[in-house]
Amino acid sequence: MPEQTSAIGRLIEAFAGLPSIGRKSAERLAYHVLKMPHDEAIAFAESIRAVKENLRPCRICFNLTEAEQCEICADRRRDASLLCVVEQVRDLLAIEQAGSYRGLYHVLQGRLAPLEGVGPEKLSIDALIKRIEQGGVREVIMGTTPNVEGDGTALAIASRLAGLPVQITRLARGLTVGASLEQANRDMLADAIAGRQP
Repeated sequence: MPEQTSAIGRLIEAFAGLPSIGRKSAERLAYHVLKMPHDEAIAFAESIRAVKENLRPCRICFNLTEAEQCEICADRRRDASLLCVVEQVRDLLAIEQAGSYRGLYHVLQGRLAPLEGVGPEKLSIDALIKRIEQGGVREVIMGTTPNVEGDGTALAIASRLAGLPVQITRLARGLTVGASLEQANRDMLADAIAGRQP
């Protein structure tokens, strides 16, 4: 019996290490997994393994993909002259779920946070500049989180883009200051995209 207790204890600790999961929620999740049919539990574990082994950043936009290029970058129906810059893949997914944006994306893989040691070299800003220098982009939409770090990141990128022939816009401020894009509802994101400003 000690092995089973040890195994369930490790599972509880693993769930408790996830963001926004407290100890009680971790225990409920662990016991739910324990009650799952064997095949369902193995499929769950396999999906975690597959994500860790098969997903990689898209070579163009840094979205997650199993191929060299993500589905959005490969979709020729998208408007390649529009480029929305977001901090994380989950921000991209939130905008996609809103369903009103048909351009391309660039995922920064974070935001500038000097106090946490995150400078421009840790983000994909250089790759963004190269994409724009290659031509074809007429508008860059700053889709960073409306807070101090997100605004600072957008400002730093805008200063790097100065002199390039692109219009720089920002999502409209219908978004709550400090709220992440993933927490905004579809209509709010659609309005923010439609009402973007220079």
